[in-house]
Amino acid sequence: MSNSSTKTAIESALIAEQGPWASVGEHPNAITNRFYTYERVQEIVAFIQNIVPTKPEIAIICGSGLGGLAELVVNKIVIPYADIPHFPKSTVVGHRSNLVFGALNGIYVVCMQGRFHPYEGYTTATCAFPVRVMRMLGAHTLIVTCAAGGINKDYSVGDIMLIKDHLNFPSMAGNNPLIGHNDERFGPRFPPVGHAYDRQYSSQMKQVAKKHNLELREGIYCALGGPCYETIAEINMLRLLGCDAVGMSVVHEVTLGAHCGFRMLGLALITNKCLSEYDSTVEALHEDVIRISELKANELQQLILDFVGLLKQNKK
Repeated sequence: MSNSSTKTAIESALIAEQGPWASVGEHPNAITNRFYTYERVQEIVAFIQNIVPTKPEIAIICGSGLGGLAELVVNKIVIPYADIPHFPKSTVVGHRSNLVFGALNGIYVVCMQGRFHPYEGYTTATCAFPVRVMRMLGAHTLIVTCAAGGINKDYSVGDIMLIKDHLNFPSMAGNNPLIGHNDERFGPRFPPVGHAYDRQYSSQMKQVAKKHNLELREGIYCALGGPCYETIAEINMLRLLGCDAVGMSVVHEVTLGAHCGFRMLGLALITNKCLSEYDSTVEALHEDVIRISELKANELQQLILDFVGLLKQNKK
C-alpha cells in the first residue's frame, strides 16, 4: 500500500510540473484551459511586469516573415518566449520567439515575434492563450497579421487584404480554443464573434491605405489546420464558400480576443496564389511565402505604423 502511495505522489509531482491530469474522453483544449487558469495567467503577467514596467496599449501578432515590424519599436525590451514561465515556443521558420515591448509611433505596444500553430502540435487553446496575457498586461487593441494564400482569382501575390470576417474550420471541427471550463473573469461563456473585426478600425485602415495610394483588398479569411497546403478540390470548395484567402492561424487568436474584449484589426499579406487548376505545375512553397513576406513587409509595416499613429491622434 505504501509503495502505491509513493508512486502516486511522484506521478502527481510530475503532473503538477508539466500540466494537469486528463480525464477519460476530455478534450485537449479543456485540459489546456484547466492548466492556463486565471491565476496562472496572472503569474505570467506578474513575471513580465517585473521586467517591463509600462503597460502596453496595443498588442500586435506578427505573421510569417513579418517579425520585422517589431524592429521598428524604439526603447525596446525583448523577452524570449523560452524565458517566460509556461510559455510555448514557436518552431516555424520565419517566426522568431520573442515578446517585444516598446514605443511604436508614440504608443506603447507589445509585439509577438512569432505565433503558435496547431500543426506544431499545440492545441488551439495553447496557440491563443498569449492573447489573454497581452490583454491582462493592459492592451485594449489587438492587430493580427499573417501570410495567406490567395483564393480570390482577382488577388495578386503581394496584395494586402483587410480581414472583414473569417471561416473558422478548426472550430467547426470541434477545436474551438474556448472548449472546457469558462472563467468569467476572462470573458462570457458564449461570446459573440460576428463583429470580431472592428468596423471603425477597418474604416480607419482604409483611410491610411488611401493616403499611400495603396489598393487594400477586403475579404474573408479561412483557417485550416495545416501543415499541408491545400488540395485543388479544397481550394475550389473554399472559393464556393466565399473565402478570399486561406491560412493556418489567426482565427483562434481572434476568438480569444473577442472573448476577452479586444478591439481587433486583421491584415493578411497574400504570399501565393492558391492552386485551383489540375494542369497547373506551380505548387505553394513555404520558402516563397517567406520571400514574398519579406519583400512586401515594408508596405504592411507602414500601414500599421500609420494606423497606430491614428489611434494615438484619436486619443487626444
